[in-house]
Amino acid sequence: MINSLHRTLPANLGRGWHTTTFRWLAVYAVIFALAVLVLIGFIGWSVTTRMEIDTDSLLHWQMVSFESIPDRELPGAIQRRVEQERLHNSYFGLFAANGAHLAGDILTMPDGLAVVQSGMGGKATGTTLVRSVAVMGRTHLPVIRAIAQARPDGSRIVIARDLRGVLSLRDATLNALVGGGVILLFVSIGAGLLLSVRQMRRVRDIHRVTVRIAQGDLNQRLPIGGRDELDMLAHLVNHMLDEIERLMDEVKGACDGIAHDLRTPLAHIRTLLGNAAQRSHTMADEASAQLIEQARRETDMLLERFRAMLRISEISGLKRRSGFAQVDLTALVREMCELYEPLAEDGGVNLVTHLDAMPAIHGDRSLLFEAFSNLLDNAIKFSPEGGMVRVTLTVHHHGPRLTVTDNGPGIPEHEREAVLQRFYRGADARRVLGSGLGLSIVSAVMRLHDFTLHVGANEEPGGTVMSVECWPHALD
Repeated sequence: MINSLHRTLPANLGRGWHTTTFRWLAVYAVIFALAVLVLIGFIGWSVTTRMEIDTDSLLHWQMVSFESIPDRELPGAIQRRVEQERLHNSYFGLFAANGAHLAGDILTMPDGLAVVQSGMGGKATGTTLVRSVAVMGRTHLPVIRAIAQARPDGSRIVIARDLRGVLSLRDATLNALVGGGVILLFVSIGAGLLLSVRQMRRVRDIHRVTVRIAQGDLNQRLPIGGRDELDMLAHLVNHMLDEIERLMDEVKGACDGIAHDLRTPLAHIRTLLGNAAQRSHTMADEASAQLIEQARRETDMLLERFRAMLRISEISGLKRRSGFAQVDLTALVREMCELYEPLAEDGGVNLVTHLDAMPAIHGDRSLLFEAFSNLLDNAIKFSPEGGMVRVTLTVHHHGPRLTVTDNGPGIPEHEREAVLQRFYRGADARRVLGSGLGLSIVSAVMRLHDFTLHVGANEEPGGTVMSVECWPHALD
């Protein structure tokens, strides 16, 4: 199959989410999000710990201020402290040993609050309570930090501090961090996508040139637009292409020179063999005449091979699309079929055509005529007497498709790629004279036009199907 490279290339090249850059960007986004979550968690833990330490310190010094007050004066002192608390951030309560409320705006002894003994020294550790403390004139406070101390007379004093203001500040800080992190994440992803688009544009340019190079246009070079890893690779590939082109030119020149130089002596040999054949007929030496005729046929075959080799080299050396013009494919195929109709009749082969009208294509008319003629000539040549060759030209949604079908011996599946190579001849083709270069010429013309040649089998009654997709297949 010619120009099958486009079928093996990644179909997802134009999809940004399948690129390595996008994948690394996704990994970066996940890592960044996890890092932000860890940072927010650490900041929240640090702020909460600091808040508890500072609140415990404040509660401790307030408790110390009550230790110096006698027990009989303590209810009045607590009541005055309650009246002086204007911001309602601190709350106080005094309870008897049996839990009865004695003074303060804390109405009930909070459950789960550890009680320390007075005069034990050190700072008491507070306890955070959620909606478990009832205060005078209010419902249960959402969140407080409280400590409790037992007096010598058995009474208990409770001091609590409202944490809503501090917690709201902490929550605002964390929300700001979350919002800023989300904004930063989206900005980073956006910037990464822009960079990815730029890189993918360069990759598509490199891919487009690489396809042309792979299809035989060694004059192409990879684009260079910066000083990154892609440019380092592009420089290396371009240098390699320069060397490959130089070596191929040397090999091509040597082969063309050999083919060109040998044509002249072979032509002289053929002329000498013709003269020898005339003498052998004059001398009535039939055995010598047969040997000379066989030598002439072999010489003609060599000359034909050299002509085909030079023709393939000429086609491959043409500048890409330099001689292209609008071609009426329907008229070209009709003209070709009319030319080969007498040849088909001489071989007892029925030539059937079905040609649809279609718009003109862009190509080289003479080269396409030569390539299609080779396909039709092979079909007629290998069809048995009484066989049929069908030529159809139909419209595909991409463009015209030419199909040449015969009912000859067919081409085995394992040979369908090999028959397009130079000098290859299948087992069934060796009984027919030829150079093995006809399909190589077709391949060269197809590569030049970016067309695709498919070699298939005619299921019933057997034979070969050659179909040409007459539209560009390069991913330009």
